[in-house]
Amino acid sequence: MVNDVGAQLRKGVVEYCVLGILRRAPAYGWKISEQLVELGLIGSIGTLYPLLARLREQRLIVAHADESDSARPRKYYTLTPEGREQLEQFRRQWEPFAVAVDRMTALE
Repeated sequence: MVNDVGAQLRKGVVEYCVLGILRRAPAYGWKISEQLVELGLIGSIGTLYPLLARLREQRLIVAHADESDSARPRKYYTLTPEGREQLEQFRRQWEPFAVAVDRMTALE
């Protein structure tokens, strides 16, 4: 059986990509999924909601309802201070990690 290397790589970083999206501004699920799908980080919106639930359970994000007059209010997600710190820890470790992997897997 052949492993899907891309799927394994995405699984390891997609949560941090969501935190990165929310660092810029609060966003609702559909908007988050559009960005992730466009970049090939998730296959569909259906895979996003369990991920958002895990991030909420870890207290890295919070959800709140849109207060607009729309018939169906949207649930917006916001990064918590803990989520911001987790993202910064990831960012500090990502570049050295990527450099090390490149070095180890280089064809030279």
